[in-house]
Amino acid sequence: MSKIDITTTQNVTIEYELAPLSERIFAYMIDAVVMFGIILLLWSIFIPSTGYFYQSAVFYLVLLPVFLFYSLASEVFMNGQSLGKKIFGIKVVKLNGEEASLNDYIIRWTFRMVDIYFSFGTLASLLIGSSSKHQRLGDILANTAIIKVKSSFHLRLNDILKINSLENYEVTYPSVRQFSEKDMLLIKTTISRFQRFPNVAHKETLNNLVKNVSEKMQIKEKPKDKVQFLKTLIRDYIVLTR
Repeated sequence: MSKIDITTTQNVTIEYELAPLSERIFAYMIDAVVMFGIILLLWSIFIPSTGYFYQSAVFYLVLLPVFLFYSLASEVFMNGQSLGKKIFGIKVVKLNGEEASLNDYIIRWTFRMVDIYFSFGTLASLLIGSSSKHQRLGDILANTAIIKVKSSFHLRLNDILKINSLENYEVTYPSVRQFSEKDMLLIKTTISRFQRFPNVAHKETLNNLVKNVSEKMQIKEKPKDKVQFLKTLIRDYIVLTR
């Protein structure tokens, strides 16, 4: 699976899983069904009256705008998501860590004509499949990408931290048992982020994590080596819960 690092405006680097092409296609299909459902509903409401001028007015003033602006309005008002994207847990984000603006969504929407409609989706599929950040033309120009809100990549702690010999291992912090596997994954991720990007923001995050964990475990003496302390917690957890 492809991943991407995005540094936020607070200088914190976060790793996201990029949305695969298949999920983007299925999300688009769901949005198409919803969009045409809205059009059919509006047609049934406004069309009972006959007359070419009236029907033309309904088409150009009501139905066509739904077709043209559904995706744009969805992403603007649903913070980078449409109904289809929300169902698949994916959304549009800026690669520079800032919030996507109206202009960014307009750029993506404008180039849907080229990426999807005029090329029947061929250009979008080729670009998404071949680019490292899974971007279509609209994404490239808007500096955006589509990421998974929740990662589908699950790891057991035994896969995260390999311990060759546990027979003679002595647990240092028995109270670590109170935490969950999800908590341990958070600790592991925090360590990885700090070691990969040792900036002020990640150091502060590491310090806050150590402080909160120590308080919950009622450890009065502050650990001198915070990274080693967290690694020991992970080892202890594996031994106690395996």
